[in-house]
Amino acid sequence: MVLWWIGNALLLLAVFPIVIALLNRVLAAVERIRGATDDILSGGVALIGQLGGVPDALATTDATVEEVATGAVRYAGSVARLLG
Repeated sequence: MVLWWIGNALLLLAVFPIVIALLNRVLAAVERIRGATDDILSGGVALIGQLGGVPDALATTDATVEEVATGAVRYAGSVARLLG
């Protein structure tokens, strides 16, 4: 019975404070991660507002690429006739 009380005292005086200290460190890390994810979310939401003109810019780019490709094919055909 005395060993039982010594074990309980050891548990209360040594193990529980260590477990609580480690838990406190883990919870502090979780709070820092939560703060970082909130910052990332707010930055992502702010970025969404800046992306409104992207579809129009891509449409312009696609049209330009098609024009350049057409001109390049014509040029290559002319050069091929000259060299051939």
